[in-house]
Amino acid sequence: MATINAGEFKKGIKVLVENEPYEMLECHFVKPGKGQALYRTKLRNLLRGSLLERTYRSGDGLEAADVHRSDGVYSYRDGDNYVFMDNASFEQYSLPAAVIEDDMRFLMEGSAVGLLYWNQQLISMSPPQQVIMAVTYTEPAARGNTATNVTKPATLECGAEVQVPAFIKEGDRIKIDTESGAYLERVQS
Repeated sequence: MATINAGEFKKGIKVLVENEPYEMLECHFVKPGKGQALYRTKLRNLLRGSLLERTYRSGDGLEAADVHRSDGVYSYRDGDNYVFMDNASFEQYSLPAAVIEDDMRFLMEGSAVGLLYWNQQLISMSPPQQVIMAVTYTEPAARGNTATNVTKPATLECGAEVQVPAFIKEGDRIKIDTESGAYLERVQS
């Protein structure tokens, strides 16, 4: 495997720490008044989801994790696991709900996802950046309440609840950012 020097650290890279794959969530360069420069990192274990904070000197390095991505589809939930199908091989893989529950918030059966493999084993999945969903329930807008950006809760067809502008009504299709859960725009059908 290739070694990634501390100067090349950046958000999103996949590295091996103690023979387990991690994704770098944050990397901050720190130059103290005396001594060698440091890199403070925050890493997420791709197998268990746990967080790790480590500091590396500028001369240190980490081994790159042999992680590859493939396109897939969310198939169904089976007890405490979510089942996905790889679009290339048509094989089905499952992931524990405890590890990916937050990412499943805006997904419905048949949704496209990115599948992440390490050593020919599915270790994680990533939802699309944005999804389009129908609003199944929201309160009607209060008349005259338009002095500021007024939002109200709305329930989507997947069961998630998001804040939407007052003009959104039941049946409207809206675009949602899956990472933040923020309303982006109304989609014309």
